[in-house]
Amino acid sequence: MKALKFHPVAWAVIIGTFLSRTGFYMTIPFLAIYLGKVKGVDPATIGAILAVSLFVGTWSSFIGGALSDRLGRYPVLISSMFAWSFVFVGFAFADDTGLFFLLSALNGLFRSVFEPTARALLADVTAEERRSDAFNARYFAINIGGSVGPLVGLKLGAGGSSSLLPFMVSAGIFALYAMALVVFMVMFKMKRQEKSDAVSMKKTVSIVFKDKVFLYFLIGNIFVAGAYSHLDSTLSQFIGHNRLDVYSFLFVINTLSVVTLQYPLTKLMKRFSSLTSLKVGCLLFGLGLFGFGLFDNMYLLILSMVVFTTGEILCYVIGDVLIGEIAPAHLRGAYYGAGGFMIIGQSAGTWIGGMLLSTLGFGQGPIIFSILMLLAFMAFPFFHRGQQLREKQQGAAITIGRSTGIKVEESQSVS
Repeated sequence: MKALKFHPVAWAVIIGTFLSRTGFYMTIPFLAIYLGKVKGVDPATIGAILAVSLFVGTWSSFIGGALSDRLGRYPVLISSMFAWSFVFVGFAFADDTGLFFLLSALNGLFRSVFEPTARALLADVTAEERRSDAFNARYFAINIGGSVGPLVGLKLGAGGSSSLLPFMVSAGIFALYAMALVVFMVMFKMKRQEKSDAVSMKKTVSIVFKDKVFLYFLIGNIFVAGAYSHLDSTLSQFIGHNRLDVYSFLFVINTLSVVTLQYPLTKLMKRFSSLTSLKVGCLLFGLGLFGFGLFDNMYLLILSMVVFTTGEILCYVIGDVLIGEIAPAHLRGAYYGAGGFMIIGQSAGTWIGGMLLSTLGFGQGPIIFSILMLLAFMAFPFFHRGQQLREKQQGAAITIGRSTGIKVEESQSVS
């Protein structure tokens, strides 16, 4: 079967993604409940503890990806996974509030070091024409892990007084994956770049953030992340405050839609450029959001969720593919790491949605979600401008190649 013909290291990343997401979602979604009910921490402090993970993760993602370019993918992946496992051991035994702040910060740090490095490694070992399939499989693994993890966590007692076991199981999963990576490092040694090709951190920052195509993509992705954030925040409050069963069902529809639609969608969008897929995705995100505020009928809400999820698949899967296309191989980790700044949109989107609900009230769904739709649409001009620049660069590269007789890769990024 063609879809299974990935490099063994690619499969290690995909399976490892499933394991890490399962371990993560076994415990972290229940951390707030655990801190409140078992440790007696007040809600405001719990919010701050959870927020520090997001804050640290946002700013450490680029550094982690850039380090993997300089030190190698395997050393960064292995060290971050081993360190991450000890963070969960810490959660199991911590009692002091200050220690929970530290552990939450470290959780955000090591997750943000691991994620861009894993995506860069997946791109490294996958031919360009197969990257869409590989990242598609990775996104499938993310969603399966995100579905299985909470169920396993509940069975093991996550969120209750017996949360020691789920935290330790999560730590064990991360440690086992780190050891598996050691085996893969020995079996599949990757070619290290020569020292002469190494780029200083200062120059890396300069190269990445002067790449105009990438910058337009990143700005657009901040609006996309803001749109996605409403699934867990604004929508959960708007529908869940008096129709919790409906919200829970829509969440199931989201998961099922990802599982059933992502392969045919990504296969279809291979006919178009990555930025075209992103433009379609952000429009579908917005239309789905508008439907949530406009409709009360269950079938129309389901349709809105399917539209929303279609946008999610296009933006998140194809976004990873695009970074692999435009990033120079020796800076791929830095590019994936810089992509982590999209979390700024997630934070802002959550806050904006809450402010709109608080200011306008729960009875103003069409107005609130119309505003959120327009914010999602804001990604479109940035993706469009990035596409124009990229096509211009590719055209110039092809022209130069023809005039000099040198074959030029059309996917190469020109800053």
